[in-house]
Amino acid sequence: MDDKTICRVYRTIMLVILTSFITFLLTTVGLYAYVKNDDDLLLIKRNQMGTIASELYTFRGVIDKYYLGEVDEQKLKEGAIAGYVAGLGDPYTQYIPPEEFEEYLEDTKGNYVGIGVILTSDKEADKVKVVAITKDSPAEKAGILPGDYIIGVEDKTYTASQLSEMTEDMKGKEGTEVRLIITRGEETKMLTLKREKVKLNPLESKMLENNIGYINFTSFDEGTAEDFKTNYYSLKDQGMAYLIIDLRNNGGGIVDEAVKIADYMLEKGKDILFEVDKNGTETVKKSEEDPIVDIPVVLLVNKNSASASEMLAGALKDWGRAKIVGTTTFGKGIIQEVLSIKDSGGIKITTNEYQTPNHNKINKAGIEPDVKVELPEELKEEYEIPEEKDEQLKKAKEVVVQEQN
Repeated sequence: MDDKTICRVYRTIMLVILTSFITFLLTTVGLYAYVKNDDDLLLIKRNQMGTIASELYTFRGVIDKYYLGEVDEQKLKEGAIAGYVAGLGDPYTQYIPPEEFEEYLEDTKGNYVGIGVILTSDKEADKVKVVAITKDSPAEKAGILPGDYIIGVEDKTYTASQLSEMTEDMKGKEGTEVRLIITRGEETKMLTLKREKVKLNPLESKMLENNIGYINFTSFDEGTAEDFKTNYYSLKDQGMAYLIIDLRNNGGGIVDEAVKIADYMLEKGKDILFEVDKNGTETVKKSEEDPIVDIPVVLLVNKNSASASEMLAGALKDWGRAKIVGTTTFGKGIIQEVLSIKDSGGIKITTNEYQTPNHNKINKAGIEPDVKVELPEELKEEYEIPEEKDEQLKKAKEVVVQEQN
């Protein structure tokens, strides 16, 4: 977007969706663009507003006449706005009340108080699904896995459409406990977790055999691209000749971070990403620097690789810069913007669809791997797989070396 009088804070999305304790990417698996202040936004046409205001006035009359309890004007207003926004039926569009907005923005920077889960709405199952787990988080320590469903918090149960409500009820101060009801297949578990400060995305790297470097991270947060560059150079100093980037269970994140990583690997001036708005207007993001990654690359992906992960995979695949190994990705090809509405909090709203350099759509389609490799059935829902049993990683090692020849 342009440099209007806006406050930009670049974000994401895997949906899937994070709150103050990482229930991702701001309560959804997602790819986030920025935060914008725009006092001139006209969110509702005046004639529509008149109709809505009239109906609300009628209901208010009934409340004033019959309601036994006390009326909280602020809660009524926020409830009305939240309900109006929810009527869009978009799990990624969400109203953010004023008292939560600043905290909401802080949550996007990569450090949170919470349990360390990335969630999305699974409409088919009508449940809230765990997409990824943050390393060393309370969720990991409790044994929660990607693919699990969280169906209850304390004494309340939730459906897929109640993701925002669930994440709100999961909030709390550092050191306090929260009880969750988890389902995994036919099994149901009751877990009690203590909320902690969690770093969302601790990027990890290591050297494998045959001079193969390995970099893994579970979302694109503020600073992820710089961390990637630092770890890349460190591996190069250790003699790395090939690189595997593991994006399995990576739920997405801040669009600019993913674009920067693509920039590290593509020639200057190459198209990385097309953003298409509701009017069909295209905006293209291109690589701006000469590449620093000059060795063969393989990306590992799976069904939980979403949004920014898919954007990166799609760009590198279209340009033939990396081979994609694993299974078809999640299929979230839409972008949310966080807009600040004066005196009324804000709204996270779906504004654009993104496409790969070849104009391939990702939303509801995903990225197909060049080399499809399924894990053994008993390991498909495991979060950490022993290297000796990881058939996808084994294949990635074979493919990346072949790329040299």
